[in-house]
Amino acid sequence: MTLRPEYLPERLALLSDVQAAEFLSTGLLEGHGDVPSIALNKVAEPLEGDDGRLDLHRVRDLVDDVLNRFRAERPTAADAWLAPRLHETLRLTRREAAEKQVWTYLALGVAPDYVVWRHLPEPKVDGSRGRVARDRFVGPHYKQAFARLWWAAELFRDGSDYRPVVVACGNQDMLNSALRLDIIDHRPTAQALVRLLERGTVRTGREVNALTPAINAAAATLMYDVVAPDVERDGEAARDWIAGAASAVPSPRNRLPEGPEEERTPEGSVQSLVAHFEELFADAPIRGRTSERPE
Repeated sequence: MTLRPEYLPERLALLSDVQAAEFLSTGLLEGHGDVPSIALNKVAEPLEGDDGRLDLHRVRDLVDDVLNRFRAERPTAADAWLAPRLHETLRLTRREAAEKQVWTYLALGVAPDYVVWRHLPEPKVDGSRGRVARDRFVGPHYKQAFARLWWAAELFRDGSDYRPVVVACGNQDMLNSALRLDIIDHRPTAQALVRLLERGTVRTGREVNALTPAINAAAATLMYDVVAPDVERDGEAARDWIAGAASAVPSPRNRLPEGPEEERTPEGSVQSLVAHFEELFADAPIRGRTSERPE
């Protein structure tokens, strides 16, 4: 199995897709090769400054902990634990998180062993090796191994509360489907989806994959931000939270961390969308569903 990089510098860095291509070997993707970490760091672009958020070892320690905690479990179980802690550890602005090269470096330069462990498929029926999809290293934000978790935490948290993130990341179909939708940036929409999971209204992958397209399609005619308004976002809270990264202790392992002290999503808006989404779900075509909707 792919091992922890032998060489880890002190600071995070940037790695482009072109630079990454040299290190995405067949051996790595099949889980039996390692990344030549010294060679990789010779081409990576170190991030400038002494910002505490750039401390590579804070992230690597988090990865070591998640591997130790979940080694004997299904790798998917790690997402709900890691997502809020990765978000709280890095404390990025959305503009910074949109920088794809940061995530590529994390995947190849900091934790290729985690990416392989988390995303390597089971061997095929004929005994041939599965491969980690390349986009787990260099893909878009809804596919890349670390970007998907950070963005899930950013979009599903309710102010400082990461509990909705745990619920969303505990359902792989919700995590994989919702991050592709632009409407998930609307906080009442994100929280309403979490409520449907908590209530058990939506459970299976088929149900999630029927609901999310229905919600997205309905958004073309019903403006969710009008019928379910959010509060105005407070940029000051996020800036203060980010500024506190340098003096912050490591993200707690046995309880949830706390995000920026932003105002919570308006409860009335969430409830309004829960009711609307329940109606959409009742009419959504779900393969294998035979029960009729009551009159």
